[in-house]
Amino acid sequence: MTAKTMRERASAIAQTGSLNEAIATGALPTHVDVSVSEGVVLGLLRQAVTKFLGVLGHGTTDLGEVLRVYEGEGVLRFFPCRNEVAMAHAATALAWIYGETPAVITSIGPGALQAFAGSLAAASNGVGVYHLYGDETTRGEGYNMQQIPRPHQGQFGRLTEVMGPSYTLHTPEALRDAMRRGAAAVFHPYFAAPFYLSLPINVQPKIITALRLDILPQRPRVPAQVPDANALAEAALLIRENAKIVLKAGGGSRRFAGEVRTLAEAVQGAVVLSPGSTGVLPDAHPLNMHVGGSKGSISGNAAMEGAELLIVVGSRAVCQADCSGTGYPNARAVININGDLSDVAHYNCTTMLPGDIGAVIRALLGTLGNGERDAEVETANRQWLESCAVWKREWATFKASRCEEVRLHDPFWNEPVLTQPSAVATVARFAKAQNAIKVFDAGDVQANGFQIVEDDAPFQSVTESGASYMGFAVSALLAAGVADRPQRMIAFTGDGSFMMNPQILIDAVAHKVRATIVLFDNRRMGAISSLQTAQYGPDFGTSDGVAVDYVAMANAVRGVKGVFGGTTVAELEQALKTAFTHEGLSLVHVPVFWGEDERAGMGSYGRWNVGPWVEKVERLYADQAI
Repeated sequence: MTAKTMRERASAIAQTGSLNEAIATGALPTHVDVSVSEGVVLGLLRQAVTKFLGVLGHGTTDLGEVLRVYEGEGVLRFFPCRNEVAMAHAATALAWIYGETPAVITSIGPGALQAFAGSLAAASNGVGVYHLYGDETTRGEGYNMQQIPRPHQGQFGRLTEVMGPSYTLHTPEALRDAMRRGAAAVFHPYFAAPFYLSLPINVQPKIITALRLDILPQRPRVPAQVPDANALAEAALLIRENAKIVLKAGGGSRRFAGEVRTLAEAVQGAVVLSPGSTGVLPDAHPLNMHVGGSKGSISGNAAMEGAELLIVVGSRAVCQADCSGTGYPNARAVININGDLSDVAHYNCTTMLPGDIGAVIRALLGTLGNGERDAEVETANRQWLESCAVWKREWATFKASRCEEVRLHDPFWNEPVLTQPSAVATVARFAKAQNAIKVFDAGDVQANGFQIVEDDAPFQSVTESGASYMGFAVSALLAAGVADRPQRMIAFTGDGSFMMNPQILIDAVAHKVRATIVLFDNRRMGAISSLQTAQYGPDFGTSDGVAVDYVAMANAVRGVKGVFGGTTVAELEQALKTAFTHEGLSLVHVPVFWGEDERAGMGSYGRWNVGPWVEKVERLYADQAI
């Protein structure tokens, strides 16, 4: 297939505005002869996927040539990257934060394995992204360089299908089926997933004869589903009969913040957030009990402990969010609202309300009517909310004491430096004032962060708590250089997470990212050090004490501005102002304290089925009614 023929097709698409419009207007013929590589690109364009992040190699040269021609005509954009893990994170952030579905492209072998590893973040958080990998040839002429070196067929397809929907395009004419399955995964309405499309090297240039363009699958349109009237009536009765109600708002509730708030106010239930769902209720809302779970908060965990009826909204019951299954010791009934059948059936004693969260809540509210309870339940409900208000005030007072300017002498820095809560709270306040999206990396920065932030809407903070992937936050900043309507972003990262993916310093300049990295440096993996000291006493193997001049590292890349964040709140605030005036990527380096002083962190309030706690947690779980 010549570049001229491809260019003519791409030009027709560009002139009409989209592939779908080119098909509808007859600007393209109904049937075309195309290579598999071009067919895949056309299949993605049919689903309005026009942005491709890639690290090209010998396994994707043919696909790369198609992208070159189509980008030359302005039909799509290709963003070359330097690390496949970071690229996968950036693509996840683009879909998750900005709502733009991209495709990730790698070569065969190590590159594909790295992108596959990075896709864990998308798979864990229900984010749809296309992953296109080069793969071994289909003729069996011998091992291909960088394939999985085992004498079995379709090794990479077998590997990827463990993580999610997967397809090896062994037969060119199977393109239609591959794209149909891809659309079903990537655009799933309830819990999307990455879709892995393996493209054998020798198949990519093969010609598909007379491919009919209008049969290439488009994005699926799924009607909102709601449960039947009996299930809704059963749930309404439970709400009327119970006074101590908690709504657990998981990650799936973020797109339905208005409905969740209306439901909470209608049933007069306390709302407990997951680490990734801050902002579903405004921070100051009286029913917002803040985060609950293994880290949790005073108010969130107290509400979970006291609840008698649990209403779950869009939660997968991850161990950190429900204390490894022990978070609701007094709950005797559950109403679960979720689109996924496995998740909606997670707890015992459950009235399942499967379907679209917004539609289900609206239907439930209609069934509830005015929600009248008898006098005894109403009195108990008022008392319940009064208790919740006390816990909320207690948490606010405690949080304020930890987030004010606290400086402790650190032996590594050999001077007083800010505690991490003080530093994180300072940056969070600054981000909120600037209307910047806060993206938290894994570790103690993440754990302290979701306890500290005071969000009033979803996605003011993004906490990748599904996989808790080190390096996600800094890599996610690349999405601001790819998105149609980027927002200022601030990555909250530790020194350990930053060094997982420091190539953002280069990628950000290459793709004109304007964002800020705030690097909280305690010269260790602080979350694990703290876990070790809490469980066993001493920490081990989580710190090397190596001094790194991160400001010099940042300034070594032309176009990046490095700034020292200082050791006081005033110095950090000034550094943030300086960093924010920079037109490109900026990095603020903040030394923070680590040690066994209780003021160094926000504390833990729940249970977790790890280490020496296992026996107690498993005993509690075995006796949990739900």
